[in-house]
Amino acid sequence: MTALHDSYFKREAGRFGMEGKMGYQDIAFEKGTVFVVTGGAGFIGSNLCEALLDMGCTVRCLDNLSTGKYENIEHFMGKEEFDFIEGDIRDLETCKKVCMGADYVLHQAAWGSVPRSIEMPLLYEEINIRGTLNMMEAATECGVKKFVYASSSSVYGDSTELPKREGQEGRVISPYALTKKTDEEYGRLYKELYGLDTYGLRYFNVFGRRQDPDGAYAAVIPKFIKQLLHGETPTINGDGKQSRDFTYIDNVIEANLRACKADSSAAGEAFNIGAGGRLYLIDMYEQLCEALGVVAEPEFGPPRAGDVRDSNADISKARKLLGYDPSFDFEKGIGLAIEWYKEYLK
Repeated sequence: MTALHDSYFKREAGRFGMEGKMGYQDIAFEKGTVFVVTGGAGFIGSNLCEALLDMGCTVRCLDNLSTGKYENIEHFMGKEEFDFIEGDIRDLETCKKVCMGADYVLHQAAWGSVPRSIEMPLLYEEINIRGTLNMMEAATECGVKKFVYASSSSVYGDSTELPKREGQEGRVISPYALTKKTDEEYGRLYKELYGLDTYGLRYFNVFGRRQDPDGAYAAVIPKFIKQLLHGETPTINGDGKQSRDFTYIDNVIEANLRACKADSSAAGEAFNIGAGGRLYLIDMYEQLCEALGVVAEPEFGPPRAGDVRDSNADISKARKLLGYDPSFDFEKGIGLAIEWYKEYLK
């Protein structure tokens, strides 16, 4: 598995001619620039760590390994520019320690999953709100230049407007969504009151390499890929006509890096980070089957409580203020994801 991780950027650079930096080859930081990546052993966090190391940056990875996996970062452990701190964002002193002398914070640490948040709202408040507040406070005290944090498309709640536009949110319908909405308000306040440049990135259904296919709360794409590869029958919750703006991981990496380069006048805001498309779950499933060469009728289960029915990002604000220009549509991204899972799941 280590060889697979280490070779990824070289292989894909050859495919797309981007020198290992995918859709963000025009972005550069001074050698030795210090980044803190919270949740750095998780799906998105570990991919950010890899991209930053590839660019010659110094990375401090903070993770308590509650949902992140050591295997996602073990191939970085021998690198001089990489430092893993096993710690918890609920501890303010730990947050201050990792932020000391840092230039940028990419805050990805959180507990995801709408259904799980309905079961454990108190834990979500503790981790996703208080933990984020701790990191903002630490970043402010330590003079961090930019604080980029993961928000979520779930903040749009029961709004039926499509595409989803910043400023047209509905009522949130899960504790998870409420935590992300609260994080955005703190991001605004920390800019206005304390001068911390914060940028909230509303991720829309991110998928790609290292996303965990296991567990009751696994995301749908890796879970379906694994089940189809193993000859199992996936279950689609609901009628399959729910729509999503599936967003490949490298688009998310680009968004984080561009936020670090964004003008301070854009700070304190939240931005949609998607591919700008819309795909029904049943169509996504059929595309997976076709790409895998599998014929398998899905089963259908009851809709999940708290799930947004339709999702499609208007990314014009991120284009204008961050320079975000996603390079990967669903077709290109899912091909790369399937290739990775075929090797990972051997």
